[in-house]
Amino acid sequence: MSYDKVIQANNFVVGTKQTVKALKSGSVTEIIVAKDADPVIIGKVIEAAREVNVPFILVESMRKLGQSCGIEVGAATVAIIN
Repeated sequence: MSYDKVIQANNFVVGTKQTVKALKSGSVTEIIVAKDADPVIIGKVIEAAREVNVPFILVESMRKLGQSCGIEVGAATVAIIN
Protein backbone atom coordinates (compact mmCIF):
# COMPACT_ATOMS: atom_id res chain seq x y z
CA MET A 1 0.00 0.00 0.00
CA SER A 2 2.77 2.46 0.83
CA TYR A 3 4.35 1.77 -2.53
CA ASP A 4 1.03 2.88 -4.05
CA LYS A 5 1.27 6.20 -2.20
CA VAL A 6 4.52 6.91 -4.03
CA ILE A 7 3.06 5.88 -7.38
CA GLN A 8 0.04 8.15 -6.85
CA ALA A 9 2.01 11.13 -5.50
CA ASN A 10 2.42 14.09 -7.81
CA ASN A 11 5.57 15.41 -6.16
CA PHE A 12 8.24 13.47 -4.34
CA VAL A 13 12.00 13.36 -3.86
CA VAL A 14 14.09 10.21 -3.76
CA GLY A 15 17.10 9.48 -1.58
CA THR A 16 18.26 10.31 1.91
CA LYS A 17 20.05 13.57 1.13
CA GLN A 18 17.11 14.96 -0.82
CA THR A 19 14.67 13.76 1.85
CA VAL A 20 16.56 15.49 4.67
CA LYS A 21 16.85 18.66 2.56
CA ALA A 22 13.08 18.61 1.91
CA LEU A 23 12.38 18.03 5.61
CA LYS A 24 14.43 21.10 6.50
CA SER A 25 12.49 23.18 3.98
CA GLY A 26 9.19 22.16 5.58
CA SER A 27 7.56 20.87 2.40
CA VAL A 28 7.25 17.16 3.29
CA THR A 29 3.91 15.60 4.18
CA GLU A 30 5.10 12.02 4.64
CA ILE A 31 8.20 9.86 4.33
CA ILE A 32 8.51 6.28 3.09
CA VAL A 33 11.55 4.39 4.43
CA ALA A 34 12.86 0.99 3.28
CA LYS A 35 13.58 -1.40 6.15
CA ASP A 36 16.41 -3.10 4.27
CA ALA A 37 18.42 0.12 3.86
CA ASP A 38 21.50 0.89 5.96
CA PRO A 39 20.22 1.42 9.54
CA VAL A 40 22.60 4.32 10.15
CA ILE A 41 21.34 6.20 7.11
CA ILE A 42 17.63 5.64 7.67
CA GLY A 43 18.08 6.37 11.36
CA LYS A 44 19.18 9.91 10.50
CA VAL A 45 16.18 10.41 8.23
CA ILE A 46 13.73 9.06 10.83
CA GLU A 47 15.29 11.29 13.48
CA ALA A 48 14.96 14.34 11.20
CA ALA A 49 11.32 13.43 10.49
CA ARG A 50 10.54 13.16 14.19
CA GLU A 51 12.16 16.55 14.85
CA VAL A 52 9.79 18.27 12.43
CA ASN A 53 6.83 16.02 13.31
CA VAL A 54 6.45 14.39 9.87
CA PRO A 55 5.00 10.86 9.80
CA PHE A 56 6.96 8.03 8.24
CA ILE A 57 6.03 4.59 6.97
CA LEU A 58 8.36 1.59 6.79
CA VAL A 59 8.29 -0.65 3.73
CA GLU A 60 10.11 -3.92 3.15
CA SER A 61 12.21 -3.35 0.05
CA MET A 62 14.52 -0.67 -1.33
CA ARG A 63 14.18 -2.27 -4.75
CA LYS A 64 10.38 -2.09 -4.75
CA LEU A 65 10.47 1.46 -3.42
CA GLY A 66 12.81 2.47 -6.24
CA GLN A 67 10.51 0.82 -8.79
CA SER A 68 7.57 2.74 -7.34
CA CYS A 69 9.50 5.94 -8.04
CA GLY A 70 10.20 4.89 -11.61
CA ILE A 71 13.93 4.36 -11.14
CA GLU A 72 15.94 1.22 -11.83
CA VAL A 73 17.88 1.22 -8.55
CA GLY A 74 16.77 0.84 -4.97
CA ALA A 75 15.67 3.81 -2.90
CA ALA A 76 16.27 4.02 0.85
CA THR A 77 13.85 6.89 1.39
CA VAL A 78 11.20 8.85 -0.47
CA ALA A 79 9.66 12.10 0.74
CA ILE A 80 6.20 13.01 -0.50
CA ILE A 81 6.04 16.75 -1.05
CA ASN A 82 2.91 18.89 -0.69
